[in-house]
Amino acid sequence: MLSRLVLPIASRVYDQLDVYWKRHHTHETISRLLVYAFLVGLIIAELAVRHWLPFENNIHNHFFAVELAFTLLLLTELLALIFVLPNSVGVSVGKQLEILSLILIRSAFKEFSHFEEPVIWNNLDGPVLKMVADAFGSLAIFIVIGVYYRTQKRIRLTESQEEHQQFIDFKKLVAIMLLIVFLVIGLFDVWSFFENGSYLSSFNTFYTVLIFSDILIVLIALRYTLEYPKIFRYSAFVLTTVLIRISLTAPPYLNAALGIVASLFLLAMTFVFNYFLQEEGARRPA
Repeated sequence: MLSRLVLPIASRVYDQLDVYWKRHHTHETISRLLVYAFLVGLIIAELAVRHWLPFENNIHNHFFAVELAFTLLLLTELLALIFVLPNSVGVSVGKQLEILSLILIRSAFKEFSHFEEPVIWNNLDGPVLKMVADAFGSLAIFIVIGVYYRTQKRIRLTESQEEHQQFIDFKKLVAIMLLIVFLVIGLFDVWSFFENGSYLSSFNTFYTVLIFSDILIVLIALRYTLEYPKIFRYSAFVLTTVLIRISLTAPPYLNAALGIVASLFLLAMTFVFNYFLQEEGARRPA
């Protein structure tokens, strides 16, 4: 029943949304919105500094505008992650590492909020060290992602074209569900911002939902194959997602270290999987 009725509808809805998302005009609009958000952030920061806003305690200086712009950039990357999911789980996990590197960059910029205006070096010891740790952590993940994408191979879960397309349709259904959750969480964040000035407070909630969606995809994959290497590969993707989620809640320094561990684990799994895949291909009779 699900395969015959829900999946075709979900597939059509996803395809229409995906076409709109990939339009050049859409990305131009997002770019303009980021610029406007940065300028509006400067105005909000100025009003908060002058104590003309009810939630100025959460905004200490004009660097708030930088953090706001990078936060919205992070949200666009989350949307991109949702639209990548049906194409390749491996690419989706790589996208999650990209988001983690951007989160670390955002955390580095967030340390600006602890700076006083004008900037005085004597008050910067702690924030600067955290900025350096986040910066080098994001750089290390960036390097690993580059190597990972070069070694990543698209592995079909099943030899049957019909079952392969059905599995993709299941992932499109999961992606639509994630998009709905993303929009609901976004509405709560907007409400929270106007209530008390906090924003992106529900990001960890969405990442938790993302973990469950990855587990759901692994369970759906069992419908099409019980081959140990493929199931292990999908399970390793989920474990990488869990490590990323843990790194988001870890304290400074440890968050960057856990992010690097997650990326190295994913890269090592990919190298080993490719090696055994090549060995298996070499043993098959011609």
